[in-house]
Amino acid sequence: MKAAIIAVGTELLMGKVTNTNAVYLSSVLNELGVSVLYHITVGDNPKRLEDIVRSYFKEVDLIVTTGGLGPTQDDLTKGIISNTMGVNLILDKELERELES
Repeated sequence: MKAAIIAVGTELLMGKVTNTNAVYLSSVLNELGVSVLYHITVGDNPKRLEDIVRSYFKEVDLIVTTGGLGPTQDDLTKGIISNTMGVNLILDKELERELES
C-alpha cells in the first residue's frame, strides 16, 4: 500500500509551527507496512488543497491529512476533501454528544 501525508496550515509554511505529525505518521505507517511516498505541506488555500488531493489520489492508496481542522474560517479541510471526493460529510450526533461530554 502506498500513502501520502498532506499537512494543512499556513502556520506550517510560515515556520510558526513544526510539522512533527509527518514524522510520527510516517513511522507508524511504515510499521504497518505502508510505504509513504509523499509529505507535502499546503497552506489554508482551498484550490491548492483540492489540486493536491486530486493529484495524489491518482498515485496512492491512502491520503492522510493533518491540520486544517480547527474552528476558524480558514480551516476548510473536511469540506474541501469531501467535495473533491464527491461525498457528503455526515454529522454523527451520538458521537458528537460523546465528545462534548
